[in-house]
Amino acid sequence: MKRFPQLAIPYIVWSAIMLLLPMLLIAIYSVTNQGNSIVSFTFTLEHFHKFFTDPDFLLILWRSIGIALKTTVICVLLGYPVAYFIANSSERMQNILILAITVPTWINMLVRTYAWIGLLSDGGIFQSLLKLLGFGEVELMYTEGAVMLGMVYNFIPFMILQINTSLSKMDKSLLEASADLGADRVQTFLRVILPLSLPGVVSGITLVFLPAVSSFFIPKLLGGGQFFLIGNVIENQFITVGEWNFGSAISMIMAVIMMLSMYLVRKLDRDEGAERRVTGV
Repeated sequence: MKRFPQLAIPYIVWSAIMLLLPMLLIAIYSVTNQGNSIVSFTFTLEHFHKFFTDPDFLLILWRSIGIALKTTVICVLLGYPVAYFIANSSERMQNILILAITVPTWINMLVRTYAWIGLLSDGGIFQSLLKLLGFGEVELMYTEGAVMLGMVYNFIPFMILQINTSLSKMDKSLLEASADLGADRVQTFLRVILPLSLPGVVSGITLVFLPAVSSFFIPKLLGGGQFFLIGNVIENQFITVGEWNFGSAISMIMAVIMMLSMYLVRKLDRDEGAERRVTGV
């Protein structure tokens, strides 16, 4: 039996303090009310009851999930062809394209989102371009489209990189075998390439959906407060209202939703993989 590496102890302590302790505090806040003294607390589930019985909060939750799903679908539809093109390019071109995708992520996400305000605002580049094309005065800022555009722009690199990784690791001899068996390019894609790239798609969906459903500064900047999502509600409860207990309860609800989403996506991927192994596809 190997001796436990002592060098890992500082990392475990750091993880417990920086990751587990905040989550534990949020969990405690979500099911308690502060008593008369600082160290006095009473157990309660009223914060969860308040959330699930208020139609406004439920509407915001469904809106957040809907926008996150739309963002994820758009990222898959746009990201897969880009990842496929990169994977089929020369090695030198692959490095250039991957660098072009990752370089914007080196800039802070908040700064990149602020840049879209100048592009979408009245008199901006996009509105001027649409006016030249004959669309007239089109309102771009403070719309659902602006919020989704900001989310897709910020999260699509994660989708592209994950799918590209799966496609790059694919055994190219399988494509040759498919061609030898008489399959055309469409059949090869549907029966060989797409199934083998699904793990990358699943990872990309996870990396896009989870931050999109809880995002708060993108709808705040590009939505102008008109598209209040669940992340904005949590921020508002902690910073503006000062209801830490209720904000913690919403955070725990979102954590459960995210864990369930990850479980369902992974389960679907495992079931699909098992079916492929059984059928030999």
